Amino acid sequence: MRLLLTTTFAVCLAQSAWTQEAADAVAPEAASGLGFAAISDEVTAAMAAKQAGAPVEAESWMVAAANPHAVAAGAEVLRNGGTAADAMIAVQSVLGLVEPQSSGLGGGAFLVWHDGATGEITTLDGRETAPMAATPRLFQDEAGEPLKFFDAVVGGRSVGVPGTPALMEAAHQKWGKTEWADLFTAGIKLSDGFEVSERLAGLVARDADRLSRYPATAEYFLPNGEPIVAGDVLVNPSYGAVLKRIAAEGAGVMYQGALVQDIVATVQSAAGNPGVMELSDLASYAVKERPAVCAEFRDHEVCGMGPPSSGALTVGQILGMVNVTDAGTADDIQTWRKIGDASRLAFADRGRYMADSDFVPVPSKGLVDKEYLADRAALLDGEKALESVAPGEPAWDHAALRWADDESIELPSTSHISIVDQYGNALSMTTTIENGFGSRLMTNGFLLNNELTDFSFRSHRDGFPIANRVEPGKRPRSSMAPTIVRKDGAPVLVVGSPGGSRIIGYVAQTIIAHIDWGMDVQQAVAMPHAVNRFGTYDFEEGTAMADMAPQLEALGFKVNVRGLNSGLHAISIGSDGLKGGADPRREGIALGE
Repeated sequence: MRLLLTTTFAVCLAQSAWTQEAADAVAPEAASGLGFAAISDEVTAAMAAKQAGAPVEAESWMVAAANPHAVAAGAEVLRNGGTAADAMIAVQSVLGLVEPQSSGLGGGAFLVWHDGATGEITTLDGRETAPMAATPRLFQDEAGEPLKFFDAVVGGRSVGVPGTPALMEAAHQKWGKTEWADLFTAGIKLSDGFEVSERLAGLVARDADRLSRYPATAEYFLPNGEPIVAGDVLVNPSYGAVLKRIAAEGAGVMYQGALVQDIVATVQSAAGNPGVMELSDLASYAVKERPAVCAEFRDHEVCGMGPPSSGALTVGQILGMVNVTDAGTADDIQTWRKIGDASRLAFADRGRYMADSDFVPVPSKGLVDKEYLADRAALLDGEKALESVAPGEPAWDHAALRWADDESIELPSTSHISIVDQYGNALSMTTTIENGFGSRLMTNGFLLNNELTDFSFRSHRDGFPIANRVEPGKRPRSSMAPTIVRKDGAPVLVVGSPGGSRIIGYVAQTIIAHIDWGMDVQQAVAMPHAVNRFGTYDFEEGTAMADMAPQLEALGFKVNVRGLNSGLHAISIGSDGLKGGADPRREGIALGE
């Protein structure tokens, strides 16, 4: 076991233009083993249940997230009477330390909340924003052609104004009970030293070339020029110092003052690829409360985050079309034909219409209208795959239909947190720095996001503007789909996942598996994946689902068998209590009492 102490944090691909299909050639985040048994007996038991394929059961409260250290921190807050919002803050502050490649203080998040007292659904938008100096040509070369993806990502150009710290504080102000300062104890303690997991070590090794480009990042992840390895004890006093300041002074320290100057200096001075962020961009950042998007599925209401996320709209469209058909079974090829083509139709609408609704009109109500979805579902009649799909025409001002189709890229990273507390509150939050390790820029012990590359690199096509083009102050479209499923006004399932644009398919499949096929939450999150977004049906390699690929190919689908490493975390709520499931493809767990 090596001790790695870092005290200073001051400071491709050959294609010229990427499509999402081309981006898929980049391997997804690797599957990983488990190595956290020493944390506590309850963590050991939760890991054993996950490995046995059984859900964790509880009566009062539960938390499911991507790393046992973070879950244990949230569990302690809930055990001591905290709310789901309190626990989320503890979980997120630890995730940013022990799972830095996926989320953290330098990123953004979307939160969906069911209030146990009022029954209301609230969503908070903590998405990153484009600097005011950003232009639609931010990711284009001098000839107006899109940059290569990683030429855009690595460095300051891709960094959006972080929203996660402000979201944490906004959630605490609305729903917290525990003292703010007490929610950072676990993160501060772990900054004195935590054992590097197999997952973190493997991802560092895979990304060593890009991580080596900036001194502060290289010093932390590649000490003495070599990647950290599993079992190393990694120490991050700078991160601990930031948490101490946030605990004492509030999240505002991330938006005004010395830390902000460090963030802006890091972005603007990034060698080879500087960004345009200014101090004023951070000072003006605001979390936005937005209306939830809800869609009907069977006798349930599926609620999530609306624009600038495409998650709830696209999940809602898939489920809404499937809702018109019979439930089918998980081993029926025709069931998967309908799900696959429903997803293709939903993604066609997503690419045309969905973006930040503060900047472009988005027909949110029309896209999940029951009559519209019934019309779209009629296209699923028959027994063969659709030869082609195109965006529909939901009810709205048709003058706005003249958008061009989007071609933005989302690679699989991100993290998800599901929490239910003893007060009947439920929280679903998906959190990210976008690509694994974000922009690869590090300051004060945390990584900065590359969220701006979720915008379309092109601003127009064939003379028509793209809704998700870069604009100053705009929030890039996301696929994050934090979801709360309710029945008769009460939450019955809290779910979400990382995974780039595949998040939508992962979440929709999990909901169908739980409601239509009667799987418990651990079975549902562990189920082999089949995801169709843009025409190619992706099947999870090494699973029974991959064995079905030839049959679906015979129906007319283009197929691809590959790794599909979701990170689903789900909690079901029923008369028999709470049940938690954690994706076996990653290192998370569920805990509850």
